[in-house]
Amino acid sequence: QVRLVESGGGLVQAGGSLRLSCAASGRISGRFAMGWFRQAPGKEREFVSAISWSADRTDYTDSVKGRFTISRSNAKNTVYLQMNSLKPEDPAIYYCAAAVTYRGTGYYTRVLDYNYWGQGTQVTVSA
Repeated sequence: QVRLVESGGGLVQAGGSLRLSCAASGRISGRFAMGWFRQAPGKEREFVSAISWSADRTDYTDSVKGRFTISRSNAKNTVYLQMNSLKPEDPAIYYCAAAVTYRGTGYYTRVLDYNYWGQGTQVTVSA
């Protein structure tokens, strides 16, 4: 079993920045593609960003391109989401997810492709 724990959420003014972290522990042998999703009240969980095991491929939803950056450290079993220029439409609970993969360069954008989820961290943006 893999356990994911997010941190770094909080309250920030519009235009500000936050850096989310997601630490993995447990039976983490093998390769995992990682992703970040978010869910606002009354809305479905949506894809934000993903990164391959080898970290050479990344993807972002259009609304965060140019503002958010995903990265990872396999040595530390940690994935990060640097969020800059936060906007009033960004607030949500942000979830980290891990997907078992046999491809070093693969990544996933669908909720159903992920095997493990964190408990989420709240991001709030004030106007």
